[in-house]
Amino acid sequence: MNRLSRRDKIETASNSASLYSGGITIKSPQELMAMRRAGAVVGEVLTLLKRSVEPGMTTKELDTIAYKEIIRHGAKPTFKGYRGFPASICASINEEIVHGIPSKRVLKEGDIIKVDVGATLDGFIGDAAVSMAVGQTSPEATALMDATRLSLEEGIKAARPGNRVGDIGAAVQQFGEARGYGVVREFVGHGVGRFLHEDPQVPNYGQPGLGPLLRPGMCIAIEPMFNMGDWRTRILDDQWTVVTADGQLSAHFEHSIAITEDGPEILTGHT
Repeated sequence: MNRLSRRDKIETASNSASLYSGGITIKSPQELMAMRRAGAVVGEVLTLLKRSVEPGMTTKELDTIAYKEIIRHGAKPTFKGYRGFPASICASINEEIVHGIPSKRVLKEGDIIKVDVGATLDGFIGDAAVSMAVGQTSPEATALMDATRLSLEEGIKAARPGNRVGDIGAAVQQFGEARGYGVVREFVGHGVGRFLHEDPQVPNYGQPGLGPLLRPGMCIAIEPMFNMGDWRTRILDDQWTVVTADGQLSAHFEHSIAITEDGPEILTGHT
């Protein structure tokens, strides 16, 4: 839920026990444990949604499933009410990239749906997204989703102490563009912790060796978005749903991760 040109103001350090470095929160071991718990909830929710999605369902039904599962774990849906967003998940179909609002729209055989989930538990947030086929979809759509998912893995590999944010973006961008996909630029990954959008911004493009230094204790959400065609986007009249400017398919995957001494740790794993 982060747009490059619409930054959230980060609350002051007095609101958090985290240490700050250049505006970036460094989580303590106790805070990292809380991040793992929140991330585990998101992982459970996404696993349930992947098992539930089928032709004939509405995106509102998926939202209800997610809401009940988040509450069952003692957490709160992070997105609900955020800047007025009316639902617990983002549900974006086909040419919709991100921030789709769940509704009575019915999923059809061959659709691809992107589901983004946020959960707040004990004051900390997990944030992750997956793209899923509704029934059987085209080989082209499957290839797009596979490439986007694999690019997330490449971005995570680059998220090591001593590297920089630009190394993550470069890994994602190179993977996508080498396969002919448009890599979305206006919407980016972000730091995550007590707040949904913390510093640093984590674009899906960039140059190796540039950007903020990655340090142990940082937590970030990496979220590549690949389009079948051009990378450009537009926002629908609801002021939330982002679609491809050329109407072609898009895919989106996301994990929240922690930077550790041993490398990146995925906080929002799901099966």
